[in-house]
Amino acid sequence: PLFTVQGYILTLLEREIDDEGLKKKYLKRTSKGLERLAHIVKDLDLITAFESGVKSIEKSKFDLIELIENIIDLFEMQVKKNNISLSLDGDQSLTFFVEADKERIQQVLTNLIINSLKHSVEKGSIEISVNKLNENKLIVDITDNGEGIEEKHLSRIFERFYRIDKTRNRKLGGSGLGLAIVKHIIQAHGERIFVESKFGVGSKFSFTLEASK
Repeated sequence: PLFTVQGYILTLLEREIDDEGLKKKYLKRTSKGLERLAHIVKDLDLITAFESGVKSIEKSKFDLIELIENIIDLFEMQVKKNNISLSLDGDQSLTFFVEADKERIQQVLTNLIINSLKHSVEKGSIEISVNKLNENKLIVDITDNGEGIEEKHLSRIFERFYRIDKTRNRKLGGSGLGLAIVKHIIQAHGERIFVESKFGVGSKFSFTLEASK
């Protein structure tokens, strides 16, 4: 975004543009570029804070199913626009209480859903499920039937700015730091995150959480 912003500003400064509509168009694109740049700086700051130990998580007890349902509601318009189904799998009458940082887990789920949307296919689906591993642990799965990820990328997808070229939904944007943030938040909880994927079939991202006693 930095080079995009620079390009539009230089064009406006160096060329005599009389067309007010064109000027407005360039300024709008510059504004969008600056917004993206601000998001990147904010996300980098968050990752650095986690890595340095400055940023800590604040655990509380909350209903994970309720949080997931709220997030699904927030994505209602986006998934309809992309012709994708987003749902909570399993018995929705169950409740799963966890001890975690609610705001950060919301960020994890949001980033993983956005990632699935980026690799979605026409009339695809994204399913979220929560299951017990044992008395103390839960596992959350975000499964999609999208493009899938080639094996050569799997070991690097949680790196900063690592992008897989063949993403259909580039217009969803993002800082390229979403999965890196997910990894740092889960690790800050002392938990683990996994990914399974088959190119052309789909992907499943899973992470563990501490069950509330």
